[in-house]
Amino acid sequence: MGGFHFELLATDGGARLGRMLTGHGTVDTPAFMPVATQGSVKSLAPSDLRAAGAQIVLANTYHLMLRPGHELVRELGGLHRFMGWDGPILTDSGGFQVWSLSKLRRIGEEGVEFRSHVDGARRTLTPESCVAVQHALGVDVLHPLDECLAHPATVAETERSLALTLNWLTRAVAAHRAGGSPGALFGIVQGGSYEALRRRAVESIGALDLPGHSIGGLAVGEPKPVMYDTTELVAGLLPADRPRYLMGVGKPTDLVEAVARGIDLFDCVMPTRNARNGQAFTPDGPLNISNARFTRDGAPLDPECACEGCRGFSRAYLRHLFMARELLAYRLLTLHNLTFYLGLMRDMRRAVAEGAFGRFRSRFLARWLREPVQSFGTTRGDSPCMFE
Repeated sequence: MGGFHFELLATDGGARLGRMLTGHGTVDTPAFMPVATQGSVKSLAPSDLRAAGAQIVLANTYHLMLRPGHELVRELGGLHRFMGWDGPILTDSGGFQVWSLSKLRRIGEEGVEFRSHVDGARRTLTPESCVAVQHALGVDVLHPLDECLAHPATVAETERSLALTLNWLTRAVAAHRAGGSPGALFGIVQGGSYEALRRRAVESIGALDLPGHSIGGLAVGEPKPVMYDTTELVAGLLPADRPRYLMGVGKPTDLVEAVARGIDLFDCVMPTRNARNGQAFTPDGPLNISNARFTRDGAPLDPECACEGCRGFSRAYLRHLFMARELLAYRLLTLHNLTFYLGLMRDMRRAVAEGAFGRFRSRFLARWLREPVQSFGTTRGDSPCMFE
């Protein structure tokens, strides 16, 4: 597996067009990463992901450590071979999952002690062991252990948490460099809704000369304008020659607005989770396939979509499958939603390349009928534990 490199190819206002080179292939940015929490995007095979346009997927350190176990994955050839996906894989640190299971954990300078939600066993995750788990998985992009705070948090609470996260990052960097993995370790910018703390985080992480940066601690209950302003602030502080990843966001409007502010990478369970609840995304806004008005609707789900569900089946049939709880409904709706999300990213890349992102943004937001133009929706905070 080769190294990691990022190329910035073009800009249009704040929007960026880039290319991220990894040992398992190239990722064109801005990019959306389907969430494969436990080594699987629910209901889809790797061939489905490729058909939808995916170039990279996200998996979760916390969950794979607990089940099936990172040592087993290493023994069987690494996560790429284990899950049958030959493209790049990014893993998050598991810090959000530890936070979301707050009743079961204890945080200290050494790391996090928690009880497994799988079997109740007491486990420990340190900055060093977090890196070691991701090395065992053999991923292309990995993250250090961090603490995620819910909103609201006081300045004192956020300052204490940021100090802990930055200390953990220093230890993670040392462990990563000692471990010899070719994967790229990204730094996570925390600091809550406080500008001075976000600036301090960017300055401290910048001194470590890491290959990429992630913006954490958003979509955890803060008002939409706070998310909006914090994303713009942090993206403007980060170096232009490194990829910027906004963790756990978001709705289609989120993606467009965040790309306009210089974000390169995204992940969110919304397209997959909402599919399993019968919601399909279209250029005119989301529709709920369970609605009775689709009972006799012979039209495709979205006439503009080239996914398998839209090419071969009617809204009436998809509604029938969903109401009957047939498993095919979940696969076809999930495939459709990811095709929509990944197609949106492709359209944004094209718009940046053509110097037309502003016009694209205006047209998209005007057509998206279900949300106000400046929506920057919370997605992580919508559930107690953000995983699939």
